[in-house]
Amino acid sequence: MSQKIELNSKKRVGLGRGLGALLQDSDTVNVNQNRPEKDRPTRLEVISSMNEIPVDSIETNPYQPRTHFDEEALNELADSIRVQGIIQPITVRQIAQDKYQLISGERRLQASKRVGLTSIPAYIRTADDQQMLEMALIENIQRENLNAIEIALSYQRLMTECSLKQEELGDRVGKNRTTVNNYMRLLKLPDVIQVALRDNKISMGHARAIINIDDRDQQLEIFKKTVAEEWSVRKVEESVRELANAAIASNETEKKAGGIKQEIRSLQFRLQAYFGAKVTVKADEKGKGEIKIPFTSQEELDKILLSIKV
Repeated sequence: MSQKIELNSKKRVGLGRGLGALLQDSDTVNVNQNRPEKDRPTRLEVISSMNEIPVDSIETNPYQPRTHFDEEALNELADSIRVQGIIQPITVRQIAQDKYQLISGERRLQASKRVGLTSIPAYIRTADDQQMLEMALIENIQRENLNAIEIALSYQRLMTECSLKQEELGDRVGKNRTTVNNYMRLLKLPDVIQVALRDNKISMGHARAIINIDDRDQQLEIFKKTVAEEWSVRKVEESVRELANAAIASNETEKKAGGIKQEIRSLQFRLQAYFGAKVTVKADEKGKGEIKIPFTSQEELDKILLSIKV
């Protein structure tokens, strides 16, 4: 039989606007878990105060957005738990008699298993699959040690799987639209750059500079130099600006050349109409060139000479 631990303090842990709203933090509400199904809570209601529940009765969260756990950090957390115990309870939902599914606290659960704990303090809540996904994503987003790619993927899942618009997403996670957009843009980078960002081989500052390059090959070229030569963020930004300036200069040259070509083409059409014969006009950027008026008979030549009154 699980041991029930009552919380006397009304002070709440700051979870952020998004998660706080989802969890509907309020004074603990005790609900009889054995009451008829029609009387059971249907919203995110606390159905018990904090309880010690068996570790082996908890399933992992199928909606867990985090895909990479740092082994060293897990071992440090395990050492802390061994000395101090669990300071912040995990959160679960009950899916069957004596069976639970993790909502948040994956690292705490894993670390507890490493030190051999057989039970762990937990808040038990009701939540459907949609709420499970939102809570897991937002809870992870609000953690400082989540890497930029995991945050970006979590934002993407919240938008696609929870049908949230970018403005709504910003409200949920307590970030402005620009911040959300900066993370989402990282997912447009080539996979190898995303992996490097995930593994802390480059910083988000590096990635944000590289994403401003439109050409994928140039993105990869800058990335490889950044890693190989250990470029600073400022160095990457300078290189990106140089590429941008070169692209602008090239576009201006092409535009200028294109204008000249258009003028030559127009002149060629007018001459052809005037002489009633095929005319070829060629010119370079400096205005040097030639006009050719071929003829195939004495009659055509006489016609051309008559047109220019020679």
